[in-house]
Parts: sequence; C-alpha cells; structure tokens
Amino acid sequence: MIICSCILHLELPYIQSLKGRRSVTNSMKDKLKAFNLSVMDISGEYAKEADIAFVFLSPNPLKSAQYREKIEQMLERNFSEYRFELEYEEI
Repeated sequence: MIICSCILHLELPYIQSLKGRRSVTNSMKDKLKAFNLSVMDISGEYAKEADIAFVFLSPNPLKSAQYREKIEQMLERNFSEYRFELEYEEI
C-alpha cells in the first residue's frame, strides 16, 4: 500500500484579497474531493499564493502515478488561468 502526500503550490496573480484567494481554493478543494482525497488549505497570509495539501492511498506506485496524472489533468482543465506546481512524496 502506498500513501501519496501532495502539496499543490498555486500562483494567483489576478487575486487581490484573501477573500478572493479563499474563493479559488474552496472551489479547487471541492473539485479535488471528487477524487476521494483528504484535502486541506495550508496557505499563509499572502493573497497571491496558495498551498493545498492532499493525501490518498494507492495499491502500488504505478496506480499512484496514474491517479496523480488524472488530478493534474483536472486541474489544468478547470484552473488553467492559474500557474501551479505539484510536489509529492510516496511512503
């Protein structure tokens, strides 16, 4: 069994307030929950950046990579206006 821990770093250049950032992160968290993940917003106080952490289980490393690929494709489709980077660690 593989535990995959991911941190999604977002750049939000067009967001001007923490309220605007929260709107984007809440929308993103809702979309991620469709993948049956544990999701948490771990952002700081700067409105133009956000960090979202999520964790999922996978039976093997290949399935884990495929699942991450599906998640990245969904993010590119639904949030293409924001630049993001996905860091992950498998245990």
